[in-house]
Amino acid sequence: MTVETKLAVTAQDVRSFSEANNEPSWLTELRESALANVETLPLPKPDKTNITKWNFTEFPAHVVESTTYASLAELPEEVKSIVDVENQHNIYIQHNNTPAYLELSEELKAQGVIMTDIITASREHSDLVKKYYMTEGVKADAHKLAALHAALVNGGVFVYVPKNVIIEEPLQVVFLHDNAKVSLFNHVLIVAEANSSVTYVENYLSTVDEATGQANIIAEVIVNDNAKVVFGAVDVLAKGLTTYVNRRGILHRDATIEWAAGLMNDCDTISENISHLIGDGSNADSKSVVVGRGSQSQNFTTEVRHWGKASTGYILTHGVMKDSSRAIFNGIGKIEHGATKADAVQESRVLMFSEDARGDANPILLIEEDDVTAGHAASVGRVDPIQLYYLMSRGIAKKEAERLVIHGFLAPVVNKLPIEGVKKQLTEVIERKVR
Repeated sequence: MTVETKLAVTAQDVRSFSEANNEPSWLTELRESALANVETLPLPKPDKTNITKWNFTEFPAHVVESTTYASLAELPEEVKSIVDVENQHNIYIQHNNTPAYLELSEELKAQGVIMTDIITASREHSDLVKKYYMTEGVKADAHKLAALHAALVNGGVFVYVPKNVIIEEPLQVVFLHDNAKVSLFNHVLIVAEANSSVTYVENYLSTVDEATGQANIIAEVIVNDNAKVVFGAVDVLAKGLTTYVNRRGILHRDATIEWAAGLMNDCDTISENISHLIGDGSNADSKSVVVGRGSQSQNFTTEVRHWGKASTGYILTHGVMKDSSRAIFNGIGKIEHGATKADAVQESRVLMFSEDARGDANPILLIEEDDVTAGHAASVGRVDPIQLYYLMSRGIAKKEAERLVIHGFLAPVVNKLPIEGVKKQLTEVIERKVR
């Protein structure tokens, strides 16, 4: 089934944007081909959430030019609060759709590390980007939203870590959204070559209360043999956006990825976090926390798919639902035929703080091999009254007791974030959303 699509841009708009940015011909052609497929490709089908009437295609503007920053000292205070202005030397800031600030240490440059905006990367590192861009992770023809993304990419970042390079300090990326008319079609591409290691942390930060654009975001993380990537994310996007986020990991032999995500959007959101364990001995650990409030509707799918032998996957999701918010939490462990000795474990827990709130946890195990280990646990319910009673019996007011329970409930993921400023930001966002 296809849905009639009203596009805010034309094929000529896409070509003009690509030519204005001096993109290589392969990227222009990919954009044009993807746009031509948008009309006929189906929408993705997140389990138990009907998105056929969601607006993914209409928005005020494809690109909005915004100011740049000569130094971190010029950043808005909201951004400074999550950046160590004195000591963070590996950072990229995108201001709406504009590359606004980039700093990469000379030491990392000398080792061949690349961090730059995705459009510049397509020009300056064309062959390298072309090899991985929507080839292994998310294909441009996967569905309507992937095609729309491929056609309209207007921001994002490229990170490349050469073989045997160990990056000790986290790379930080901030996507600042402070214009209600802006749409974010960001593409993040991270490539970690064999025996390398990198920690990458991104923040989506809306400083407007309400917006009218789209957020269609894809991250592809390619982790080659015996490499390790830690991917931290805090998403705080404004009410009014329609948001689709797809974070995809491709892991080769003995590779490891650790996801830690605080999903704090105030808008309707479809989120996918899928790791493909291609190589033997590969490992994925996915931790996420969610707080829903107001009348927002959200669907979160976290999946680890085992292809390689002796691969291990762990999923932990904790969600808190308030007001009349709705959320579906799908945890999927898929063990393909031939993935002997694979180990798939998942845990989903949802707390509801309102009679009108709804959270559904769906643990799913799909196993096509005999010699494996798999398990799951799920719970959905109200706050344990015994916990509240215990705290209140020690003189703590009920509202404060509830706040403490929530912070303790979400702590396993919050504490995994590798940048103190980002950890503090997530804690403050949780604080604001649970008041």
